[in-house]
Amino acid sequence: PQPKQAIKGGKKRPSKAERQKDRRDLRKYVNKQRTLIFASRGITHRDRHFMADLRDLLPHSKKDVKFDSKAKLYLVNEVAEMKNCNNCIFFEARKGKDLYMWMSRIPSGPSVKFLVENLHTMSELKLTGNCLKGSRPLLLFDKNFDESPAFRLLKEMLTQVLGSPKGHPKVKPFIDHQFSFFLQDNRIWFRNYQLVKSDDKGSQEVDTLVEIGPRFCLNPVRILSGSFGGTTLWQNPDFVTPNRMRAMRKRGKQDVVRERRDQMKKRKKHKAKHFIGEDELDLVF
Repeated sequence: PQPKQAIKGGKKRPSKAERQKDRRDLRKYVNKQRTLIFASRGITHRDRHFMADLRDLLPHSKKDVKFDSKAKLYLVNEVAEMKNCNNCIFFEARKGKDLYMWMSRIPSGPSVKFLVENLHTMSELKLTGNCLKGSRPLLLFDKNFDESPAFRLLKEMLTQVLGSPKGHPKVKPFIDHQFSFFLQDNRIWFRNYQLVKSDDKGSQEVDTLVEIGPRFCLNPVRILSGSFGGTTLWQNPDFVTPNRMRAMRKRGKQDVVRERRDQMKKRKKHKAKHFIGEDELDLVF
């Protein structure tokens, strides 16, 4: 048989088996990130719909039943290990009004506690944007994240927990939407946009962003060194608990009622002090 032809430079052409092996290496699942998303008992219907939206956006996520014991959050690590997950997003409901989000790296940490504010689910917004289920998102972060060591750590945690890894069995090899994180008022504002490409003149550049949803704001409370425990690495000095905010609003309403009562008392004293008496002409007719 004739010898195989060599390409220029004296190198042999790779065989079909070698080329297929190279293609498999490109699709190889290297960055193995799996995120467990579940909640405690007592969450509202809006919180449950928000959790479902988050699971739809993260194809590398897993789910579990509601967690019972709020006092022993360290048991969440065991649940995540049984599910073979190295990331965890845990929603903690309080008083049927407040929703806290725990984001942790399993099993050694660190972990972050957020208060979820300004929450709007996809079903509430009914926006026109759309994306393929299971596609990979682009992650866009505000430049203000690099100004503080605490927010640089939050940026890295959001990247690892929310970023869909390449080669995951449930992740499709398409990028058609973008997760945007903006830092304002010491809060992280989340937006999800569809990447729309223009077809004019065969251009493939993205020129339009169409919002998909959901919308929410994360108010960081503290960063812990371990997973759902450990020493406090950073604490937000501007954080005010929802209970205190409600108490301040009630106190404001009480001040309004108190001022109204004081005005009525002053009016009665004024009438008693400047009482003129009955007019004699009133009895004539």
